[in-house]
Amino acid sequence: MGFQTEFNSVCKFKSEQELYELLEYGRGKMMKTGFRVFPTGHKVIAYSPANKAIAIVKIVASIAEINFQGVEVTQVEMVLVRRLTEEEARVQTDLAYEMFFAEQELKG
Repeated sequence: MGFQTEFNSVCKFKSEQELYELLEYGRGKMMKTGFRVFPTGHKVIAYSPANKAIAIVKIVASIAEINFQGVEVTQVEMVLVRRLTEEEARVQTDLAYEMFFAEQELKG
């Protein structure tokens, strides 16, 4: 058991439905497996499951727990600050790929 620290400016969605709810309603949450630490109170870039930068969000809660199935999970709640422009999205996507996502692909 231990906490994994998330890259401090990345909030990557694994579910299109969770991302849709954030963009549609201005608030949303996502579930991650394992205990993780998200920067509560900070603004971060949200990425789609396809690793595309989408928006700026503010993390309002990060709750790590063991669910009823005995699995360690972290629920992250956030509010939408704003969607990124096309140019901002392109630049952020390129930077995140170079700094973060490319390394994950090599590990996987």
